[in-house]
Amino acid sequence: MPSQSKTVKKQNDIHKLRIRVQAYEPRVLDSSVKQIIETATRLETTVVGPIPLPTKIKKYSVNRAPFVFKTSQEQFEMRTHTRLLDIERPSQQVIEALSNLSLPAGVSIEAQMLS
Repeated sequence: MPSQSKTVKKQNDIHKLRIRVQAYEPRVLDSSVKQIIETATRLETTVVGPIPLPTKIKKYSVNRAPFVFKTSQEQFEMRTHTRLLDIERPSQQVIEALSNLSLPAGVSIEAQMLS
């Protein structure tokens, strides 16, 4: 039976902070992504992105009249715009600065540490 060696991750592996930013308004989203990039570059870290992800579209059809004219409908849609940022080798200062950032209402952020 041949011996198999297991790979052990080193402590010095490149770590990334992956930030996913979502909003309904693309202008607000782009301004908040620009704010995140400026904060990261000011603290001398490498930023990859923003990478635009596909826009999610939810469509709704609603009857115009409650009783008569059932074939008459209004149609609405909600678009969710998403951008992806990678910050390579973030220091503790970068993480603190990004957590203290004040972004406009309607912008949601998800952050993950990747190795």
